[in-house]
Amino acid sequence: MSNSTILGAIAGDIIGSVYERRNHKSKEFPLFDERAKFTDDSVMTLAVADALMHGKDIAETLKAYGRKYPDAGYGDRFSRWISSDEKTPYHSFGNGSAMRVSPVGFMVNSVAECLELARKTAEVSHNHPEGIKGAQAVSLAGFLAKNGATKNEIQEEIGERFGYDLNFTCDEIRPKYGFDVSCQGSVPQSLVAFLDGSSYEDTLRNAISIGGDSDTIACISGGIAAAFYGGIPGDIRKYALGKLPPELKDIVLEFEERF
Repeated sequence: MSNSTILGAIAGDIIGSVYERRNHKSKEFPLFDERAKFTDDSVMTLAVADALMHGKDIAETLKAYGRKYPDAGYGDRFSRWISSDEKTPYHSFGNGSAMRVSPVGFMVNSVAECLELARKTAEVSHNHPEGIKGAQAVSLAGFLAKNGATKNEIQEEIGERFGYDLNFTCDEIRPKYGFDVSCQGSVPQSLVAFLDGSSYEDTLRNAISIGGDSDTIACISGGIAAAFYGGIPGDIRKYALGKLPPELKDIVLEFEERF
């Protein structure tokens, strides 16, 4: 087991990229697929990490990364925001705020700091209350996982604090769950993929098996799982790093060294 932190989310995105919108609906699939690639989830996660590590303006950094990697698969509204010279947020409740927030949970030292920093990373674009809530829930789950909370404690805290219903299983929703890029329609499912998992790999298999926005759900749940299990398997780490260009890999390695 590698003590990789931020790669938990990145590997989830890469492995899930093959299955986005395909509704695979099974936990049986090859983990390493030559077609897999990093997507907007990885780019924006590493943009957040870069901004927070180096004290950069968050909105400017997200835009800079988005312009450098224009074909990573951004949503239409976020693409327009990236291209615009304006930094005004657009009241989104999409899961883009939740998919990029995993660095926060590894960097902070308190619940209050976690919630505030997650809000700051979200509100530059996703300033709808649901967009902010999704980012805060994911970052807090990661923070609690990193600091030794049990799954029951994480489920109870996130459910009570944010009002998410987490009382279901992946098996229960797998037959009918479909593509939903809203925070309210994908963050609870991502959390349950982690809660239902028995390992980091099993978490990713849960996330991808329910279908829908597979890379983002695996990115979100994978980040939390890496915090909970103390890292990711070495073969997955090697695979994920091999899919990143040098400049993104450098951000991963710096983050791992510092956090």
